[in-house]
Amino acid sequence: MAYTKDNNNNESNRLLAAVDWFTVFIYIVMVIAGALSIYAATTSSPDISMFDLDTYSGKQFMWIGLSFVIGFSLLLIDRRLYEAYAYPIYAIMIIILIVTAFVSPNIKGSHSWLKFGSFSIQPAEFAKTATALALAKLFSTYGFVLKGWRTYIVPVGIILLPVLCILLERETGSALVYFSLILVLYREGMNGFVLFALLCAVSYFVLVLKFAGTLLMGIPLGNFIVLTCVMVFIVLMLLVYCRSLILGRNVTIGYIAAALLAWGLSAMGVHINGYVFFFTVIPASIIYLLIGMFHDDLNKVLTTVIFAVVSIIFMFSVNIVFNHVLAPHQQNRINIALGIEEDLKGKGYNVNQSMIAIGSGGATGKGFMQGTQTKLNYVPEQHTDFIFCTIGEEQGFVGTSVVLILFLILILRIIAIAERQHTTFGRVYAYCLASILIFHLTINIGMVIGIVPVIGIPLPFFSYGGSSLWGFTILLFILLRIDAVRTEYGTW
Repeated sequence: MAYTKDNNNNESNRLLAAVDWFTVFIYIVMVIAGALSIYAATTSSPDISMFDLDTYSGKQFMWIGLSFVIGFSLLLIDRRLYEAYAYPIYAIMIIILIVTAFVSPNIKGSHSWLKFGSFSIQPAEFAKTATALALAKLFSTYGFVLKGWRTYIVPVGIILLPVLCILLERETGSALVYFSLILVLYREGMNGFVLFALLCAVSYFVLVLKFAGTLLMGIPLGNFIVLTCVMVFIVLMLLVYCRSLILGRNVTIGYIAAALLAWGLSAMGVHINGYVFFFTVIPASIIYLLIGMFHDDLNKVLTTVIFAVVSIIFMFSVNIVFNHVLAPHQQNRINIALGIEEDLKGKGYNVNQSMIAIGSGGATGKGFMQGTQTKLNYVPEQHTDFIFCTIGEEQGFVGTSVVLILFLILILRIIAIAERQHTTFGRVYAYCLASILIFHLTINIGMVIGIVPVIGIPLPFFSYGGSSLWGFTILLFILLRIDAVRTEYGTW
């Protein structure tokens, strides 16, 4: 018995020594800073204790304590169990998400919370861990690589299934988080062209909506810019992607000649309609490429042609999707974020007050518990999705910079952990966590400062709420447990 006890003690000591305590330290600093920010955002008098369980900060501190228990309990679980039960955990979470959509009450238009008396929990926050585990399990399967479109079916399905379930709950913000996992697919071999295409799609969407009211050559300026981009991208893809100097050169000469001709006719007083110009020049170049692609890399030239055609179709579909697919409140948020509309007393109130709060903080802030915007409750939901504006008002540019640096250090540390893994399972899981954190950080802060629509994304470790805090704690500490076995391979 003594021998077994000594072995267990030695194993526990090795585990404790192997845990990345620097990451744990960053985590502790962030959750405590978050609780203090919640206290500042929700308490009007310093006489009220921040640990009072009747206050938001008191509840947050209670959830932090429970998070420590959860986190360190996860460190004691054999890391092989996370891999062995990845699929069952994922399946159970999908079932819970579906059940939640039908049994949860309507809270601000969303059916995403399970209530147990006075206690509520949001399963979507924990489904991130299940999805990360399932993806990691898939990629660690012997012989699995992303090669050919058929190999994308299962990983994309693993990502989209919780998205559909969460959309069923009418929780769009939480559903969008899962699309960040495309960065994991890229790390594991997905063609970079897919990321390029997605970036173009987002850019086209913004351009078409933002500049719809201004005309150039008789067409909306947004469409003019998109069609110009399509022409530029065709040339760049021919030169860089297809590595065809001849096709790239000839198409460039054709575009320049057509532009000079249009400019000359316009100078002589001939009206040139933008659509007539673009839908003469671009189709002509496509026909030329279809003829010339048989002398070059067939697949790559054909991909270039398809990209151009799909880009144009997508451009014309933007207004259809915006006007007939998106809900009115989603349209309003996008219009306000893009500066198309101003609604300072309605849909844009939160963002406007948030920007005022951050701007009023100046370089060093007004001081802890001294924020006037905060104390007068000008910013609704300030302790949840808009907690960053409390930091900006009370701690100023210095405080917000410190928060961003902490996140940067944490994300870079997670990426470093990912790259030192000796298993595909550990590497993929780590990149899942990094991708989710990057998405949350980017969207939440972008939303608070008014450059992206308000979609209800909490700031990890800072925003009020047990589900969010526990969800990220579970994600992080499972990674720390997986990483702790690196000592078995002789790597510290």
